[in-house]
Amino acid sequence: MTASHVPESATAGRGGLGTVRNAVRLLELLGEGPAYQQLTDLAERSGLSVPTVHRLLRSLVLADLVVQDPRSSRYGLGPELTRLANHYLSRLPLLGALSPYLSQLRDQLEHTIHVEILVHGEVIYVDRVDGTGPGPYRDAHRVTPALSCAGGRLLAARAEDDDVWQRSLDRAEDHDRQTATDEARARWAAADHLALAPEDPTMPPEVAVPVVDGQGVTVAVLAANIDDPDDDHVVKAVAGKLGRAARAAGRTLGHA
Repeated sequence: MTASHVPESATAGRGGLGTVRNAVRLLELLGEGPAYQQLTDLAERSGLSVPTVHRLLRSLVLADLVVQDPRSSRYGLGPELTRLANHYLSRLPLLGALSPYLSQLRDQLEHTIHVEILVHGEVIYVDRVDGTGPGPYRDAHRVTPALSCAGGRLLAARAEDDDVWQRSLDRAEDHDRQTATDEARARWAAADHLALAPEDPTMPPEVAVPVVDGQGVTVAVLAANIDDPDDDHVVKAVAGKLGRAARAAGRTLGHA
């Protein structure tokens, strides 16, 4: 996805806040594009000057948040982000509340079980227990546009902030954006489960149910890979088991 060009005066801000905002913007751009990107391309896409981008990237490289390829001089995301992400996940109450149920669900359903959250219009798969069969898919940890999978559609539609829905639309592929009508959003928001076979053939079909905390906020979805999302009997049976676990985890979150 190509970022719109924003004048540097509109993003720079004053003092440390503007610097942090611009550094975060560069990290976002590095996450959206190829693994390694040219400094001039980053400057054009961010709306910042080349000297400003170069200065920020040097600081990010020193912090291991960004790496520079010595052969091409291009920049990519750094390993420190992985360490910080794992520290964040290790402290996430959601995962503690759901973890007792994931292996049980895998054993009952014999399919891979996922925990998904929504961040800036994308679904992050933050936990997973692999199914018993190898299956046709390589089901690695991944980030995917929210509207491309059942869990992401539930999360985006149930978000109380319209900006969350809009950001999900902005990151969606054309075919998913066309599907995400106002009527569809209302239907997804009211659903207690959703099944979908993604357009991407490398992604497995899934059934997803919402995980709702003690304040009534949908904080995640619990999902299971399935073979046929059009088999209503299977979908309802899987959704029933997922739903019971999600409600139990939600009660735990309510007492946290």
